[in-house]
Amino acid sequence: MASRNGAGGNDPYARELARQAKERERERKAAEANAKRKVREDKLAYEATQVQKAVDRTSVTEHDAEQLSTLLRSAVLDSRPPAFERFRQVFVPSVFAPKATLSREMPVPRLEEYEPEPPRGLLGALGFKRRAYEADVEAARERFDRALRDHARDEQKRAEKLKKARDRHEERNQEEAARVAEWNARIDERHNAYRDRDVEAVEWYVDKVLAASAYPHGFPKTHQVSYQADTGDLLVEIDLPLEGVVPAARAFRYVKLRDEITPIARPEKERKELYASVLAQTALRTVHELFAADTEGVVQSIALNGHVATIDRATGRDVHPCLITLQADREEFGQLVLTQVDPRACLKRLRSLISPNPYELEPVRPLVTFDLTKFRLMDSMDVVAGLDSRPVLMDLTPTEFEHLVRQLFEAIGLDSVNTQPSQDEGVDAIAMNTDPVMKGLCIIQAKRTKNVVPFETVSALAGVVEHKRAAKGILVTTSWFGRRSEAFANEHGRLELLDGGNLVHLFKEHLNLDVIPGPVPPRNRPR
Repeated sequence: MASRNGAGGNDPYARELARQAKERERERKAAEANAKRKVREDKLAYEATQVQKAVDRTSVTEHDAEQLSTLLRSAVLDSRPPAFERFRQVFVPSVFAPKATLSREMPVPRLEEYEPEPPRGLLGALGFKRRAYEADVEAARERFDRALRDHARDEQKRAEKLKKARDRHEERNQEEAARVAEWNARIDERHNAYRDRDVEAVEWYVDKVLAASAYPHGFPKTHQVSYQADTGDLLVEIDLPLEGVVPAARAFRYVKLRDEITPIARPEKERKELYASVLAQTALRTVHELFAADTEGVVQSIALNGHVATIDRATGRDVHPCLITLQADREEFGQLVLTQVDPRACLKRLRSLISPNPYELEPVRPLVTFDLTKFRLMDSMDVVAGLDSRPVLMDLTPTEFEHLVRQLFEAIGLDSVNTQPSQDEGVDAIAMNTDPVMKGLCIIQAKRTKNVVPFETVSALAGVVEHKRAAKGILVTTSWFGRRSEAFANEHGRLELLDGGNLVHLFKEHLNLDVIPGPVPPRNRPR
């Protein structure tokens, strides 16, 4: 008996245990297989996702490169240049939509809502509780009367609020209509002035046209313009994009071994050629958009200088080299089929200079710079020749001091001239740096005074700089500036303040003059 049980061959309990063990083993192996299959599927799904990401990034960079290669063509085919009519606004009165609490009348109270229930049953029929019922009716009518008065009062308040809201809405509509009418009147005035070749109107319109031109991400929107009414010549200076606008990668791929999406570099030759093409297309597109927007024929020729704002890799200093300069007449430019030209070949055919190596920021000298004839100029005076060995600047006349300052800036290396003393808008001299990299128009104002220069003088010069579209405004004085003026100049970025102490060093360095400027500024300078 014991031998048979020990063998376990016929023991049902043992057989069940063995069966359960086998079942658990099968389940374990099945779970392991499912887990391995899940890992494989997840890995394949992840790799497929990474491959798709690489495809998507490749598609984006291809789209960006395509946009750059068709900058000119797409603008010629698709652009609708702004016109004065597009600047006009249309007044659409807004619909009065008050709050529901104002627009909805409150329901009028009803007497039946307040009346008590009359006595019922036998007691009611016999007249019992009649007195109490009548008292309740009287009280109910009093409540009803109060409710009517409250409703009338509330309705009057609601009506008053509704009227005020409607009046405010109508007032806002009238104000908006007046604003739109005033805006359109100004547009009409500008349009008429534009037809008459008014400089301010033409430059305003050109600025709007340039601002409305849509470029891909990474293109600067900085520009300045100058118009010559008697000749119809327009000078435009724009900032061009840096070389980083060209995608460095041609495509992307997923490397499974390293689990990385890596870029496939765009060949250097292709990158440089595309960048040079972008610059050429931008220049041609700008001229095209300006001529196309000028339906009045006010602009007869366009001179364009294309710069880049960057940092000199050799010196670390901010530079603004000119990479493209061109001059095009309306008739000549209108004969070009811009959808079929090679941009760089087209520029070479026009009167233009192109940087031989734009990728390295090799500059060219602009064909045309901002015209100084729009300022009222006067003959120069040689003040230095008549000075003593150690002149006192306060002893000079205002005119002599202005000419001496002009001679100082000439000695520094700028082409400088003085303006007529009447109606010069705060401009005593103008100077032009003709260096192709550091060029720019400077507005110079000279103040020969013993007192601190008022802050209003500094802020007024800032306004002249903006109006004249100058690169810098320089305020020269024999005295000193307050801290508020210095902070304002630093924040403005294009103002330079030269006090008496600065003049001493500049005259000594550039004209070998030992000058005595004026009084020493107090220790506690005013703000």
